[in-house]
Parts: sequence; C-alpha cells; structure tokens
Amino acid sequence: MPADRIDRPADLDEVRSSYDRVADNYTHMVTTTGIGDIRAHPWLKASIDVFADTVSGLGPVLDVGCGPGTVTAYLAERGLDVSGVDLSPRMIENARRLHPQCRFGVASATDLDLGEASLGGVLGWWSLFNLPRDVLPRVLALFARALKPGGHFITATHVGDEDVLRTEAYGGVSVRWTTHKWRPDELVDLIERAGLRPVAELRLPADEVSGPGVVVMAERPA
Repeated sequence: MPADRIDRPADLDEVRSSYDRVADNYTHMVTTTGIGDIRAHPWLKASIDVFADTVSGLGPVLDVGCGPGTVTAYLAERGLDVSGVDLSPRMIENARRLHPQCRFGVASATDLDLGEASLGGVLGWWSLFNLPRDVLPRVLALFARALKPGGHFITATHVGDEDVLRTEAYGGVSVRWTTHKWRPDELVDLIERAGLRPVAELRLPADEVSGPGVVVMAERPA
C-alpha cells in the first residue's frame, strides 16, 4: 500500500463526535486555567521553541490535531507559516474564533493530502494517541514523506503499556475513544522506521493532570 493511502479507523466518526462534545469545555479550560496553554508548561514550551527555531525558514508548518489552536497561534506569533487541522469541526470553530489571524481546517490525520517534500515542519502535539497501533506507523510515514529534507517532526504523547478506553472527559462529558499509550523506545522505533532521524527526546513524569508522557523530535535526513 502506498505511504499516502491509509486505512480509515473504524471508530473515526465516534471519536470525532466525542471531541465535538468536549470541544467547548476543553477550550474553556485552556483559556481560563492555562492547563492546555504551552506557556504554562516550561519544558513543553522549550520543546516547541526549539522546534520553531529549527524549522524557521524551511517552509510551511502543519499542526495536526490542533484542537482550539493554542500551539498553532503560538507558532504563528513566532513568525512561522503555520496552519492547523483537527478531526473535530467544533474544535476548529473554537480555533477560528480565538485565533482569527490563523488558518485552520477540518481533517483527520489519516485523510491528509500532503505533497511530497512540501512542509518544513509537522506537529503531532498530544494528538496522535487516538490512532490505532496499526495506523500510526502509516501516518508517520505520510509525515516523513511530506517533510522537506532537513524538515522536522515533533510529537508528544502519553506513555504506558496499555490502551485506555475513555468514556467521559473534561467535565464529565460522555465520550468514547481509546488512548493508545506507547513506551518511549517503541515510539522512537516507529519514527525511525517511518524514515525520520530522532534528534531529541524529553521524558515527562506524571503530574496532577495526566500520566507520564514523552516528547520526540525528529528530522527527515537531507
């Protein structure tokens, strides 16, 4: 199967509907508590700053799974030519309302039509953990193909050995999605197999909001 043809997850519509239901609560949480604001998390902000410095001048940057657009807007403030996409139309409505200066669209990571070597950078920032284990490698291969030589990919996700079915989130809203957790070495191996060269890794301990996590940045070799 070509790298740009990805099997559509069977539960995609259910996941989209779930995120539509929590979108307003999540956006309110981000804008009032700062939990989802990159500026409130020094190590995560530092990771995004390094990514921004690295891809500056390389071309367009795509934030895949952008939610209400907080990281997209931060990167735009840093001077990047960045746009965001999200599976949830309601998330995108919130993103456009909060950040009208930025470009946003509705799309799944599995349905992106990306030209080869068309992007300077790609983010999968706490947004790829709903992809099934057999789908994530194909999405990573799509990202690798879309990056220009020297372009960079950055991802952050939850760490663990098990998959967790969520039935409520963000204020007790009824949802249904699976959080697929990865061990850092497994995730790095997938990124390498996709054709990217890992250049940095940050492991995050569990905090009061979520369990342990990992940030990985990788480049498409020149």
